[in-house]
Amino acid sequence: MTNALRMGASISLIMLIFLCLLWETIIAPLKPGGSLLMLKTLPLLLPLLGILKGRLYTFQWAAMLILIYFTEGTVRAWSDHGASAKLALGEVILSLVFFFCSIFYAKYTKNQRSA
Repeated sequence: MTNALRMGASISLIMLIFLCLLWETIIAPLKPGGSLLMLKTLPLLLPLLGILKGRLYTFQWAAMLILIYFTEGTVRAWSDHGASAKLALGEVILSLVFFFCSIFYAKYTKNQRSA
């Protein structure tokens, strides 16, 4: 169970990194040629190694970090139009997958360690 949750969190985080990077540079940037919003992917790189290694503490704090991306995706899905709104919806879905995989991974890992 924990391996599946770790894999789900890892895949959704990597997909979210690529989605945000492609969104703000190629697919639907605010300005032609890309915008500085592509830098929003940098905070997602911070927990990547810890998530891939299965570090419990990283899962705990990264679950809180991802809520920023959920919020941004929700706002932009509601206010943007066209491709940008669809990409924002993808951001919301990926951030939710990561969030739930992370909190359940933390829960099950803590239970296994205390048993």
